[in-house]
Amino acid sequence: MTHRLDPPWLIWDLGAPHRVLSWSLTRPGMVTADRILWREVRNADLPRDFDVLTWFRTQLAQRGQADAVAMLTSRDLAAYETASHQADGVTAQCLATVGLSNAERIGTRMDRGNQDWGTINVAVRVDAALAPAALIETLSIATQARTAAIIDTAHRLPDGIATGTGTDCIAVAAPPGDLPYAGLHTAVGEAVGAAVYRAVRAGARAWMDDRQGTDTGNGTAP
Repeated sequence: MTHRLDPPWLIWDLGAPHRVLSWSLTRPGMVTADRILWREVRNADLPRDFDVLTWFRTQLAQRGQADAVAMLTSRDLAAYETASHQADGVTAQCLATVGLSNAERIGTRMDRGNQDWGTINVAVRVDAALAPAALIETLSIATQARTAAIIDTAHRLPDGIATGTGTDCIAVAAPPGDLPYAGLHTAVGEAVGAAVYRAVRAGARAWMDDRQGTDTGNGTAP
């Protein structure tokens, strides 16, 4: 895994063009990209009615990264987590940043007042050459693993245990190919699920530990 922390940026170089599927701000949907970026911000950097997308695209262009799939987080990027897993010759690698200051439970909505922007940003690369449908299935596996990790963290909200945050983003990457399936019964599904679960679980535990140490709610451990 070739990644580099260059605050306020975290850059994951995929090594070659990959199909990347995400709902990132900058290049959502299924695109071709050779890197995935994180940009750290503070809550105060994103005031109400701020044109975040234009600002973010300008930031990327200034770095010569306009074609990158990129995500925003208020989590301290130094707290990123990585994990990998191999199953039957298929390897998945995950890089995740995890903050739960705007955590939600599925099917409910809390009034955050546009002030809490902690988020879970997950990128996972699998070395199997996937068909587009299998990449979509891979995204579902990564999402399931993220959710399981957060549930197991047991971060309690007024309506129950958190299952994610209101601003999560997930990107899955694979070389283009024709492997048709990536479900839980497959090596791809096992590898992706295990790598994402471990990275997100570790990140959530670290956030909980940080929160116990600061408990300020002002973005210091978002």
